[in-house]
Amino acid sequence: MPTVVDVLKKTEAFFKSKGIASPRLDAELIVGHHLNMDRVELYLKFDQPLKEAELGPMRADVKRRADREPVAWIVGNKGFWSLDLNTHVDVLVPRPDSETLVETALKVIPEEGLCFIADVGTGTGAIGLAIASERPDARVFSTDISDSALRCTKDNVSKLGLSDRVAVLKGSLLSPIPADRQIDIVVSNPPYIPSGDIDGLAPEIAKHEPRLALDGGEDGLDIYRALIPSAAQRATKAVVVEHGDGQHTAISAMMEQAGLIDITEHADLSGTIRVVCGLKP
Repeated sequence: MPTVVDVLKKTEAFFKSKGIASPRLDAELIVGHHLNMDRVELYLKFDQPLKEAELGPMRADVKRRADREPVAWIVGNKGFWSLDLNTHVDVLVPRPDSETLVETALKVIPEEGLCFIADVGTGTGAIGLAIASERPDARVFSTDISDSALRCTKDNVSKLGLSDRVAVLKGSLLSPIPADRQIDIVVSNPPYIPSGDIDGLAPEIAKHEPRLALDGGEDGLDIYRALIPSAAQRATKAVVVEHGDGQHTAISAMMEQAGLIDITEHADLSGTIRVVCGLKP
């Protein structure tokens, strides 16, 4: 009867043969998910034998990962900021880079006092929910056009107990938020990958993640051309957006043209400019 350590080693070797970048970690996450153990518990129970009833479902998920399905979809959750978010198939997995967007937004959101935030293209809800978790007086409108994304956001709003402060709305950009509703700050991590680049990305992205959440048009900037003018018009305080490599110059110019001032660019942990913030005069 194989033990925990036997299964981990075999799974790690299999993932390595498939070109997976983090074979050991992914093996630990999947095995731990099925055994309801965190990574520390796995190490403490290396010699525990596993029954066939446990191994069957585990094998199925190992095959999913070998097909390069995102591990967050398989285990059903992903850490982001200080939150543990549920992740659904067909919804973009939150990236650590996007924490730069949260960090930048928090600099312009007052620590106290009512503030209305629009999180456009919310996906899992990660950005808006992270902000809400840090600012108890914030009220968030989370918008998306994807039914899958909206289901995932609602799942996370409920999980985090934020239903009284986060409204989940279906529609394009800011359109589902009634015109008479105040919006102080718009935040967004929209699709920004140039259409022709998507197929060359890692299989986890190119093969599995939803094109709707990735494809930013020929130059990756289509959504910004629509979002920034309307966001600059409706926001009372600031517009803060995430973007792809090298897009900050064009986006800063769009913000300036839309009448925003004091435009700043912010790097992620790798040193890549990842976020642009513009303030309302």
